[in-house]
This record gives sequence, C-alpha cells and structure tokens, in this order.
Amino acid sequence: MGKTTKRSWAILAALLLTATPAVAADVFAPTAPDAATAHGPWQIRVRALGVITEDAGSVDGIPGSDLSYSDTVTPELDISYYFTPNIAAELVLGTTYANIHTDGSIAGLGKVGKTWVLPPTLTLQYHFTNFGAFKPYVGAGLNYTMFYSQSDAGAFTNLDVEDTFGAALQVGFDYMLDEHWGINLDAKKLFLEPDWTANLGTTKLSGTAKLNPWLIGTGITYRF
Repeated sequence: MGKTTKRSWAILAALLLTATPAVAADVFAPTAPDAATAHGPWQIRVRALGVITEDAGSVDGIPGSDLSYSDTVTPELDISYYFTPNIAAELVLGTTYANIHTDGSIAGLGKVGKTWVLPPTLTLQYHFTNFGAFKPYVGAGLNYTMFYSQSDAGAFTNLDVEDTFGAALQVGFDYMLDEHWGINLDAKKLFLEPDWTANLGTTKLSGTAKLNPWLIGTGITYRF
C-alpha cells in the first residue's frame, strides 16, 4: 500500500471519528414539540348530562315506606387541570331539579315536593395515554350537594332536604380530533343520601332520600 493510499485511509478514519458523535447526537436528541400543536394543562368540557336516580328512600317509623324521584337532562360544565400527562383534577359544575314522590306503603300520599340540586363534584383522575387519540380515564372524588328553592306539593308543607357530602366514582374517555378539540363520554356515580323532613298536616315526617344518581354525559372537549 502506497503512502498516498495510507494517507487517504487516515484522513477518512479521522473524519469518521469526528462525525460519529455529531450523528449520534442528532439521532438520540429529543425532538422538541411543535409550537403550533403544543397545549397547556387546562381543559374544559361542555356536556349534556342525564341524571338518573336510584329511586329509594324512607320515612322514619313507617315500615315499607319508600320514595321516588324524577330523572332529568341538564347542561353541565367541567374544568380540568393536568398536573402530569396522566394525573388531572376535574371540577364539575351544573344544576338540576328533582321531584320527590312517596312510594311503597305510603304511595297514596302522592308528591312531596320539588327541590333544585347543585352538586359540585371534584375528582382526581388517571388518564391513559398509550391509545393514541382515544384517551380513557378513571377517577374518584368528593361531592357536596346543596338543595335550594324547595317547594311543597299536596298536603305536605315545610319540605327541607339537607345539604350533604358524598363520594363520587367516574369513568370516561375523550376522543381527540386534534391537539385541542375532542368528543367526550363520561359516567359518574354519586353516593348521595341526604336526610329530609316535611310536615303532613300537623305530623312532622323525617327520613332519608337515597338519590345515589348516575350522571351520564356526552359533549365537547377543549384542551388549551
């Protein structure tokens, strides 16, 4: 092998040794997110929400007594904050009403009254991120339900359903159409059993209203 050939191989080897770290750096360096598609930690959803109650309850001291409630559909807003891509907190806001009817052994007494219901619910969620645009999640949290604008019906007066805390469980998914917009399906179970009182003539009745509703919602997601 001549001196020129040896010199050429030496130059080639030096070039390869110099280039290898730069190539490796290009291959293994993390890719920066596209600024046009990046989003922040906030998310809002607007849903149509079906409220489906358990239809159970009682009047103290009356065997076989029961209660039933009207089911409703209402608009709902929730606000979420993502601490990480997987962990988020969600606050659910909405209001609806419930008509309260006697049932079971006291069904003949008819309608007790009507109350409006404001049940803000805070859940901590885990979001699964390995299914592409399909993003399922599960959650659990706490609900505080306020009953307001209560009115009586028939022979009943002074209806009072007491505000109460309850637990909440949640499952749902977002299907993202792009980085910001998506569609949502969500189901929550609230464990909600407030105490209540009302007068029937001169007799004061008390008991437990076992609402325990399912909240089934569908709507639009916006991530920003």
